[in-house]
Amino acid sequence: MKDVIESVVQKISERVSELEINLTDSNLDPEKIKSLSVEYSNLKEILETYEQLKIIEEEIDFWQQILQEDPSAEIEIEKSKKEYERKMTQLISQLLPVKEYNNVIIEIRAGTGGEEAALFAADLYRMYTRYAERKNWQVELYDFHDTGLGGFKEIVFLIKGKSAYKFLRLESGVHRVQRIPVTESSGRIHTSTATVAVLPEVSDVEIYIDPKDIKIDTFKASGHGGQYVNKTESAVRITHLPTGTIVSCQSERSQHQNRERALSILRAKLYEMEQERISAELSQQRKSQIGTAERSEKIRTYNFPQNRVTDHRINYTTYRLKDVLDGDLDELITKLLEDELVKLLKEKNAISTH
Repeated sequence: MKDVIESVVQKISERVSELEINLTDSNLDPEKIKSLSVEYSNLKEILETYEQLKIIEEEIDFWQQILQEDPSAEIEIEKSKKEYERKMTQLISQLLPVKEYNNVIIEIRAGTGGEEAALFAADLYRMYTRYAERKNWQVELYDFHDTGLGGFKEIVFLIKGKSAYKFLRLESGVHRVQRIPVTESSGRIHTSTATVAVLPEVSDVEIYIDPKDIKIDTFKASGHGGQYVNKTESAVRITHLPTGTIVSCQSERSQHQNRERALSILRAKLYEMEQERISAELSQQRKSQIGTAERSEKIRTYNFPQNRVTDHRINYTTYRLKDVLDGDLDELITKLLEDELVKLLKEKNAISTH
């Protein structure tokens, strides 16, 4: 993978040199200057990330060289390795041609497994909010339906942060957990699932919703106390009549705010449906994000007895389950992005040779 990245970065460096020459051309029209400047800025950002990565590599080498003389260097090595992982994730994300969306709407639903599935959905919610904290991203709760025992039948929330969609979009799918439920008295290991959908927050310019196509209902917010419960009908449910899509929001005390947030969720869902339609026309290979939430449709397994997390799409396993559920997702996300980048480059090379 390292050789692949170095090869790509070398080409980017050559392109940056070309752009620096092109931008000195006094005959360029304003539009051309603007497009070249944007490309130049984006590519320079990639090169800067790569240079930072090389500096971290040098730091790791330095600490490893003095490790025998100074055992405390092990702490610095681990710290640098984690920073290296974060920077590598950032670099690969920058190299992938995915449209930038800084805000993403994440929808987690309990799948197969009853109350244990709902508790697992709550674990996944905590995992993503902790990951957001590590990235200094903001989290806003939109809607939820809890079980009263600490679990969620469904929870919808927004994550706001630079390139959040690029990092999190591959989390979409069925997640499976294998563990002894707290409700299990005989100590048997159960298998449960929860589904995750990651949707980019799109503007009303990208997805226009005709007011005549929606039905808006209001109701009292539900829950088990706290700031999300009130006695007025502030919660909002919106039905998109042409598609039958239903969304709701009850996180704010203001009906107007809940309406705007519900519309935001609806736009994201309609956008995703349109992307699915376009992709289906181009290729029959792509399947829906969630499927039917059956255990066999898993993308990732969290196995508690073995302290193991396995991503089945790339056949990658890490034995750091506690860290992963605590929001340390960079290792898995990096491996997924690496795999995507390699496939993309192979595809490009195959196209160029025909």
